[in-house]
Amino acid sequence: MGFKGLKGLMRLMRPIYFVRPIRRIGPIVLLVLGCALVLTVQSQTWQIDNLTRIGGHVTLVLGKPEIVKAEGRRAVLFNGTGDGLVIETNPVAGLKAFTVEAIFRPDQGGEKEQRWLHVQGDSRDDRVLLEIRVDGDNWFLDTFIKSGEDRRTLYAENFKHALGRWYHVALVFDGQTMTHYVDGKAEMSGPLSITPLVQGKTSLGVRMNRVFWFKGAIGKVRFTNHALKTGEFMSNEFKTRE
Repeated sequence: MGFKGLKGLMRLMRPIYFVRPIRRIGPIVLLVLGCALVLTVQSQTWQIDNLTRIGGHVTLVLGKPEIVKAEGRRAVLFNGTGDGLVIETNPVAGLKAFTVEAIFRPDQGGEKEQRWLHVQGDSRDDRVLLEIRVDGDNWFLDTFIKSGEDRRTLYAENFKHALGRWYHVALVFDGQTMTHYVDGKAEMSGPLSITPLVQGKTSLGVRMNRVFWFKGAIGKVRFTNHALKTGEFMSNEFKTRE
């Protein structure tokens, strides 16, 4: 091959040399950005629709909770006297901010004080609690966060709701303030500064030490590793359609 022929071949090869690396960079950049998004915005959604595995974790069953249907979806019904589920994980362990959401239905006939979602640390008395207080035909939300010696209770006795209906509730902690919501409406908030919670367990339908049993149903729970805004809350798929 002569000099002119070799020079012409090199011209043909130049676009290939410069374009191909650029084509490879695009997917790599997208992959890196995608991984960063997954790491920064992470949530665990638990469908409470069975008695064997919740959120991928083997579940300890207390009593005889039942599977029921509401709006075509499955939920777990607790009798208020001896039914509960214990899951071997603390989904908010190590987090500086978090959101706990749940869709549940408190029913008539339960005790005045009921603990229905309890996150408990193993090596330290860390706790996140979603509770209700019953007042006649109504209930109100009582939430609690504790880490070490730091704690706060939000006791929403001025915000009552009718029993026997499906509700969405959310407990949001942004690292400085704790706020709880019912059906997307903020009810109470207060300042709180804590160290991240330690590893532990989660119970549904009862406090971890088997007291204050819940009478009603739980359909879904979600844990998110940052403070959600109200527009980011999960929808209430169990609410009766009008």
